[in-house]
Amino acid sequence: MALIRNRSGKRQRSQGFRKGQKAGRPTLGNETIIGFPSGPNKSHHFRQLTRILVQMTTQQRLIGAAKTLAAQAEKLRFAPPVTHVYNPLIYAWSAHEEYLARFGGAGKRVVFAGMNPGPFGMAQTGVPFGEIAAVRDWMKIEAAIGHPAREHPRRPVRGFACEKSEVSGRRLWGFFAQRFGAAERFFARHFVVNYCPLAFMEGERGANRTPDKLPAAEAEGLFQICDAHLRAVLEILQPEWIIGVGAFAGERARAAAGGLAVKSGRMLHPSPASPAANRDWAGQVTAQLQTLGVWK
Repeated sequence: MALIRNRSGKRQRSQGFRKGQKAGRPTLGNETIIGFPSGPNKSHHFRQLTRILVQMTTQQRLIGAAKTLAAQAEKLRFAPPVTHVYNPLIYAWSAHEEYLARFGGAGKRVVFAGMNPGPFGMAQTGVPFGEIAAVRDWMKIEAAIGHPAREHPRRPVRGFACEKSEVSGRRLWGFFAQRFGAAERFFARHFVVNYCPLAFMEGERGANRTPDKLPAAEAEGLFQICDAHLRAVLEILQPEWIIGVGAFAGERARAAAGGLAVKSGRMLHPSPASPAANRDWAGQVTAQLQTLGVWK
């Protein structure tokens, strides 16, 4: 974020961007950037500033798209056996917004799309596949988390105080951390998004119900807004690849990307409910991504 001087001469951080009123002195909003260089390196520094502003715009567009999806999803209604629906884009918005703001910049080559929030992952942290330790310790994101409008007694939202671990998220983010090291290195060229923002629970036990198990009439409206959001993400980030994490996400990603200049594929989901995922999941996924040509 650039340091600027407002009309009164006080220093503050920039809030917006528009053309400057003075030649050679770019402004952010109504303020002039302090110490913007002149001379032979001026064009180089201006290109750097332009890249920063493009990245800010990319993140802001992702945040806007997520807000639209959150509002649209909040209007949907689901019949039994679904008894409770969690929308972490509403009650965990602060953490999700920080995730988009910190890691949703331009320059992505690969977007990974998951299915929907897990009860101990994104439902707790607001971050896709949001295993708490990965979000807090690797991504350095920790925020206050609210509660769903109707909370299942067997599936309480405790945010970053939740003591249960999301195995799928632990495997996925652990895999990326092992390959790339710091989160910033992974997110420089990759991004992770969930196709559906809602978590569904049924019965007294609060059993997880995935979007692919919804009745056709309910799925139609849900998939329509989720397709539109994922397509918006792809149009904003303009990646080379969209990779569905699991068969369902792979199918929806391919549909959402139709007509766009992006290649699609899928990889094995890390869920321990899948017997295949319990046999060297990381090795299998590495081979799948290398075969597709996503990684070398």
